[in-house]
Amino acid sequence: MMVTEEKIKDRSEIVKICRSLRKKKKLIGYTSGVFDILHIGHIDYLEKAKELCDVLVVGVNSDRSVKKYKGPFRPIIPGKQRARIVASLSFVDYVFLFDERRNKKNIELLRPHYYIKAGDYSEKELTSRKIVERYGGKTVIIPQVAKISTTEIINKILRTYLSLPEFDITPESGEKVPVVFLDRDGTIIKDVEYLHTPEKVELLPHAGEGLRKLQSLGYKLIIITNQPGIGLGYYSEEDFFRVNREMFSQLGRYNVTINKIYYCPHTKDNKCRCRKPNTALIEIAKRTMNIDLSRSYFIGDSTLDVKTGENANLKTILLLTGKQGKDGNYKVKPTYVAKDLLDAANYISRQVGAAQASLT
Repeated sequence: MMVTEEKIKDRSEIVKICRSLRKKKKLIGYTSGVFDILHIGHIDYLEKAKELCDVLVVGVNSDRSVKKYKGPFRPIIPGKQRARIVASLSFVDYVFLFDERRNKKNIELLRPHYYIKAGDYSEKELTSRKIVERYGGKTVIIPQVAKISTTEIINKILRTYLSLPEFDITPESGEKVPVVFLDRDGTIIKDVEYLHTPEKVELLPHAGEGLRKLQSLGYKLIIITNQPGIGLGYYSEEDFFRVNREMFSQLGRYNVTINKIYYCPHTKDNKCRCRKPNTALIEIAKRTMNIDLSRSYFIGDSTLDVKTGENANLKTILLLTGKQGKDGNYKVKPTYVAKDLLDAANYISRQVGAAQASLT
């Protein structure tokens, strides 16, 4: 067995070890965390924690525990891997995984001399402080020296590689909003293979009028598009952005604003989660914009688009523009088939009117 694996124990084993250590008059320090993406903030506080005690025990939140309070997208790294990474640090003596969200049970079982936390809050704010003091232990706060977090790292990765405007784990507050998710090429603008020059951007007939009507109905507009040409090296992200700017300019004549664009730059070989018909980009959009999926639609010109909408449990509209649903990739049953975006907007308007009428 490798040294790092020898440090990883079940909690029941750690409890027995702590009893033995107390008999030997060894000072036990205990701390915990998710340690999803290990960064300098973790290293700094764990190293300082070890300076306080003879033996440093670290509890790592299990995958089930993490999902309870950080949502379905976390953790990024599986629990057993995170535990082994933490155990590989020389200043960490023992590691265990636990399912609870809080540390109350861990502290009661381990009874460490020091309960150590990293952060910029006071000891009085810790809910477990009284438990520690009850048996004669002490709570220690190690101030953060580096303003860095796993969430910030994830944000940066997403902005860098997916060009997402922002990714905040906490959704926007307020009432949930309906959204129309849209394919770009063949749906809003003319479908040009590996489009990368602004000069070739051309709005499809009635696209501006259709999007304007959707906005007037209270829908946010979000584009979800596969751009494998970036991954293949046929054009750059800058080319993609220039094409979008030209599209925005042309839509501006109709007073249409696209709220966000999410794109996948990968090829099929990458087997990523963001490439349609996968729904990772829709899931991210939902979390950042507090979207009501039950009132939302996915509109596109291919069976790939309809399949994406179906996978996300959205109502779907297939346009008879661009590929006209003749790509043949998937067997799908769109909610509605429209000749263009204006026809699609008129259909949605009728559904909104019917829903409102049923409430009166």
